Amino acid sequence: MGILILYYKPACPYSQKVLDFLKEKGQEIPLKNIEEDPKAAEELLHLGGNSQTPCLFIDGKPLYEAQAIIDWLSNNKDAIE
Repeated sequence: MGILILYYKPACPYSQKVLDFLKEKGQEIPLKNIEEDPKAAEELLHLGGNSQTPCLFIDGKPLYEAQAIIDWLSNNKDAIE
């Protein structure tokens, strides 16, 4: 299994779309709220080169755009515990 981390903002509708998908599928991955955690916001900008949310890091590589993240999660169910 790869290492997954989802950076999100609670007020972002696109972040909510991904979070709702995870909840609906009963899947859990590590989450980092960049509004509550300034260190996470710095990490996202430093590692991803962009502060856009949602952003799913897959083994250290950023994937942006809610639908792309949902598609990846749908196609890689075995990567999620």
